[in-house]
Amino acid sequence: MAFNPRMSILPPQPQQSRQRKKEEEAAYANMRLPDREIVGCINELGIPFTLADLQKPNPIQVQMIFEWFGELLMNKTRQTVDPAMRAAAEDVCGPELGEAMMPSDTRNLLGFYVSLRRLMLDCGVNDFSFNDLYKPTHDRLVRMLSYVINFVRFRESQTSVIDEHCNKAEQTKARIEQLYVENQNMEAQLEEMRHNRRAMEVLVQEKTVRNEELKKRLLELRRSQEKVAARLEEAKTKKGELAAELEEKTATKIALKQESAKLRPYVLQSPSALQASLAELSNTLNNDKAHIDALDRRSRALQTSTDSFSVVASDVASCIKLLEEIATELAKEEEENVKNARQRDALTERGANVREVERTEALLKRQLAKWADRTAQLRTQSQEKAQKAKEKMEELRAVHRKLTEERSEKGKDIERRKVRIEQTEKKMLDLKENIENEVHAAHDEYLKMEAHIKLYITEMEQAI
Repeated sequence: MAFNPRMSILPPQPQQSRQRKKEEEAAYANMRLPDREIVGCINELGIPFTLADLQKPNPIQVQMIFEWFGELLMNKTRQTVDPAMRAAAEDVCGPELGEAMMPSDTRNLLGFYVSLRRLMLDCGVNDFSFNDLYKPTHDRLVRMLSYVINFVRFRESQTSVIDEHCNKAEQTKARIEQLYVENQNMEAQLEEMRHNRRAMEVLVQEKTVRNEELKKRLLELRRSQEKVAARLEEAKTKKGELAAELEEKTATKIALKQESAKLRPYVLQSPSALQASLAELSNTLNNDKAHIDALDRRSRALQTSTDSFSVVASDVASCIKLLEEIATELAKEEEENVKNARQRDALTERGANVREVERTEALLKRQLAKWADRTAQLRTQSQEKAQKAKEKMEELRAVHRKLTEERSEKGKDIERRKVRIEQTEKKMLDLKENIENEVHAAHDEYLKMEAHIKLYITEMEQAI
């Protein structure tokens, strides 16, 4: 029994099948091309083809024609399906037995047949089978070539639309890649800005702590400055008082010297008067000495006070220098505060940029999610197509298995028939030998009978 791949498992519905057959015949009547036009189209493709080739199709030539159409319309040939079919054969039979169990020509032809069958379904041929490649007939070949040539003509008429959709797909793909690269760049920029922000926050915290410490130190220095200024004012007032007292004592001493010079002429007077004046002068001198000693002591005290004042003045100068340094530090701190304010403004601007980048990132993520959903849908569709192709491959394997079984059964039947033919030939040879022997024996008997008859006739003639 020959295998018919167009046979359905469902019970046939005669009315629907007749109606469908009528519709297909009507469509085929409109789609059918003359033989000369088909031959001319195939010759235009660069394949030598004649009316005799179309009337009596050659499987190899038909396979070449369909392979050319597959390469033109689907970019698939036997060479393009070879890696997948080799991998499938090695997966099913193992790497060692794959080439022996499934030769490359057979498996590549089966793989190309699957793609070609999909193309035929798109062209409108629903009953395309493997026999159309392996055992083509004139009517089937004319029908299939008519459908394919009409499909190619329709495709050439719609080239602008196809190119437009292909360009849109390429532009969409390029846009996706560009958005993905921009997203990666924006993420890297955002991460860098976050890192800079963290570093700036650490620097701002350090500057704030240092500013607080400098403020505390400045308050302490201001308090010490006020204390030193108060002590300096007290020392200046004491110095003024002591200087005034010293001037007063000096003026008194000069006045006393002048009085003594005035009194000196009176010393030359009488001894009693001189003695009295001497006693008076000695008393005055003693008083002056005591006063001078007191003034010396007071001057030494003033000297120590002036030394202490010089020390205080040096302390005050050092404090003034410290205050100047503090002023410079405050100026620097103010500059740093201005820089911090600028940096804070820059951080706010960068924060706004970061928020804008985050919004852009969210938009890009949404777009990426959409494209991911689309890619997931395309992946599911490709998986479904792969599953269908796998199922078709399983069907083809079952068909191939069945064909190999039928071929083996036919081979066995042919062997049996060969044995029977050989046996019958042997029997025929034996019968032929027997018949020849019997013919020779009958011929010998005939010759003997003829000799006897002639002898009998001669005897009868002699007797007569």
